[in-house]
Amino acid sequence: MNEIFIKSIYKSIVEENRSLYKNLFDNTDIDNASDEYWKKSLKLYNSLSEENKETLITIIQQTMIDTISNMLDIIDGSSTLSGSDTEPKLYLNDADTDGELQDLFLEYVGEIKE
Repeated sequence: MNEIFIKSIYKSIVEENRSLYKNLFDNTDIDNASDEYWKKSLKLYNSLSEENKETLITIIQQTMIDTISNMLDIIDGSSTLSGSDTEPKLYLNDADTDGELQDLFLEYVGEIKE
């Protein structure tokens, strides 16, 4: 169950958002963007070579992976939240995840990268 959950998280967050960002960067006309942050992002992206555009998308992907890993570490109880005594616990279909989600996630990411 935990493995299926981890693979679904990777697909839903990392793969789908990587594709979404790539599509937005490649297909958004800067003149049609209304958000200043997004305009600056598009300007930066459009100034890059094709190789550097791919590098930027890979950086975004790795940031998503790192963030998910950190969240799972908190959920697993391995890390604490600053200023909080909360002890989160995640159950999947009423089954305890046994504090293994971050390890499973990082193992899966490692398998994909090989």
